[in-house]
Parts: sequence; structure tokens; C-alpha cells
Amino acid sequence: MARPSIVPIALTVDDRTGYTLWAPPWEEDGEEWQAFLGTTEDDTAKVHLFPTPAALAAFCRSHTDHDLADHPVWPVVVGLGAADLTPDDDHRYDLDGVYDIAAENPDRWAVEELAATIDIVGRLAECLDTSEDDDEDDDEEESEGQFEAVADLVGRPEVGSLGLGVEAFVGRSGEDAWVGVGGALDELWEDVVEELSEHLDWTGGGTVTVEDYPAADEAEEADEPEDAEEVAEAQEAEAVDEADHEAAAAPASGVRTIGGGSRITASPAAVAAAQEFWEAVGILPVEVVVPGAAGVTLRCYVEDVARFLGSNGEIWVFDTPTDLAKFLSTNTEDHDLAEIASWPEVADSDTLPLPSEQDRYDLTELSEVLTEVADGASGLLSSQALAQPVEGIRDIAEYAGLKRVDELLSPPSSLGRAIALSEREPEAQLRPEDAAAIKSDWDDVVTAVTGALVWRD
Repeated sequence: MARPSIVPIALTVDDRTGYTLWAPPWEEDGEEWQAFLGTTEDDTAKVHLFPTPAALAAFCRSHTDHDLADHPVWPVVVGLGAADLTPDDDHRYDLDGVYDIAAENPDRWAVEELAATIDIVGRLAECLDTSEDDDEDDDEEESEGQFEAVADLVGRPEVGSLGLGVEAFVGRSGEDAWVGVGGALDELWEDVVEELSEHLDWTGGGTVTVEDYPAADEAEEADEPEDAEEVAEAQEAEAVDEADHEAAAAPASGVRTIGGGSRITASPAAVAAAQEFWEAVGILPVEVVVPGAAGVTLRCYVEDVARFLGSNGEIWVFDTPTDLAKFLSTNTEDHDLAEIASWPEVADSDTLPLPSEQDRYDLTELSEVLTEVADGASGLLSSQALAQPVEGIRDIAEYAGLKRVDELLSPPSSLGRAIALSEREPEAQLRPEDAAAIKSDWDDVVTAVTGALVWRD
């Protein structure tokens, strides 16, 4: 069981995005608890939603009449600002988009996103269903509960297969299972959303109005800074806020974040502007950090298989985005991205290849933290911290044909078991007694991957 923590999340329902807080399962006095920011009135439990992280932060500072007020780390949350309460990409759940995801091929990202969305819906239903409280003294037959459609959906075997990962949807039987997932959603999802909507409070406990919510796509645009001056102001505000709250926030969970620091200096506005071009051409800049070196390359997916700038299984890496851009403008060598239809646009572009945060893979810090955990720093690292570095490792190993890496990323290796745990229980913390073996496997992986990287001038 993970240490008590509170996580900001975003829910998009009916073209409206609301921000709230979720307390993943924790144990207290021998009992397991889980909760969302909300209250129960007239036997109806509701989750408070807010149009912005700033509105959520303001509520947290001034209200204590809610279900998280007695949570062990609530005193820390009270001191957090909007930047701290902005959900990361892994905690944004688009309930409007499940049909589109189910219509895609069952690649790793589609399966994980659909699994996460259905999982959070199930957790909401579990916390918001008050029918058990109403019937706990009733000896007659149990009622079906307030979330019949949710229970039906999560109980479907094909939907349960989402938790097994993309491997459950490979081959003929896997294709049938994916079709079954789509069929279950077609049959039940509208009822699921209707049941859930009755328990969503879009007034933020009476602090906002429905009119305060922009459309979901407008909300995403509002999160992006408009110009360099706005970026500078936002960064300055975040720096002040971080200085104010760092001492309080650090003890909240004691869990380290991996891969958060880039070796590339570029403003968020510059990265966002560059991403428009790179996403349009379907080839993305990637930063890789290995022992003693860090660099930038390019990656795309062809039929869900990673392909990098390079050839013969070797990945060409450049010290800086400027070095890579210069190479792209003058290169005449053959490589594995040259046959991509959009490559001529890349070769002719003067847009710097600036990686976004989700395309930065720091393979060194994880080893350092595993060493600290092995030395007894219990609770320092959650299994979720493996996700982003492992994603980068998988892509590189797939392209370079590193079979030994594939073996180390899968059970029964210590690292493979830790990765499996991260997929089942992302908040679970790695134990000191396991960390040394995991670090040994991870170091072998990094060594193999580093051998596939070729630094270019």
C-alpha cells in the first residue's frame, strides 16, 4: 500500500473540463481508504469540479467541509498553488473521447488511455455509491447500487483485459477482445456517463458557476502561454510559488520524480511553437540522457513500431537541437526516416527540434535514486517513476533489436517485475530490499541502450 497522497486530476465530460483532487487508496488504522474532493448531501455524494487549477487552489485554501479535510496530507495541499494542482498528462481523463480511442488500433497508448479512463470511472463509482450505507442494516436482498452500468462495464471480461496491457489484444483472439471492448462501450458508455454525471458538482461547492467553464478545446488553449512575456511571468510566478511551498510539499509523499530536468534550455512557448510543426509532420524530437552524455534525435512510428533517425539499428544523436537542425539542413546520407512521406518538409524546415516534456528520457537519474533506495531510503521512489524512462527504453530497444533489453524489461527479471507492478499499482513504492536487483538490471539496460546511440557532429 502506497503512502497517503493526493493527486490533481482533470475530467472532461460533455465538452467541459473540470479539475479536482483524488486520494489514491491508502491504509489508516488497518483499513483501506480512497476519496475524491467532494461532499455528501441528501444521501447523494458529489465530487467538486473547478474550471481551472487556480479555482481549485482557492477552494482548498478556504474550505474544510469536504471528504479530504481529514486526509493525512491535506495540510500540505492547503498551501499549494495552481501550478502544483495542475494535473500531469497521466491524470487527465477524457470521458468524451472513449469512442474515438476504441475506434483506433489497439496500440500501447490506446489501451493504456482507455484502461486509465475506465479505471478512474470505476474508482469514482466506488467512492460515490452511497447505497451500501443506506442498506447496511437491511437484511433483505442487496440493492443493485447507484452505478449499475459502471458495474456492468468493469465486470465485462474484455474490459478487464485492458489491465493486462496491449499484449491482451494481439492476434486473432486479441482482435476479437478489442472488438468486444468497443461493443461494451457502445452498449453501456452513455449510461455510465449519465450515472456519473448525477454526482459531478460543476459549481465547485458553490464557488463557481457552469458559465465559468470554457469548452474543452478552449480550456486546453487557455493552458498554453500566448507569448514570451506571458511565459516569463508564469515562470516567475511558479518560481515564487515553488519557493514558498517546497518545504511543505516535499514531505507530502517523499517520492522522487524521474526525468523532470531537461538539458535543453528553451522556453515553454518556444517548445509549444515547435511542437505544432513536428506533430504535424508526425516526426518528433526526442532527448535522451545517458551516463556522461545527453543529446537529441528524431523518432516516429510506422504501424506502431518506433523508427529513429539512424540506420542499421544505430540511432544518431546530436548534442543540441541546433546541431541536429544543421545536420537536417545539409545531410545527404541515407537513413531510416528518409522514406517517411513528410521527410522533405523536415529537411526544408528551419523549426528547431525541441523535445516536449513527454519525449525526454533521462536514463541516469533512475539509477541514482535506486541506489539511494537500496541504501535504505524507503518510500523515496514510486513504481510509477519507471514509466517514462521505460517507454523510451522500449522504443530504442525495438528499433535497435536489443533482445537482451527486452528480456530485462519482462518478468522474471527484477526490473521486469517492478515494471509489471508499476502497471498494476502505479502509486506503489519500491522496497529497499528489491532496489539493488532492479538497479543492476537497469544499469545493464542503460549500457545496452547506450551502445545503440551514435553521437554525430
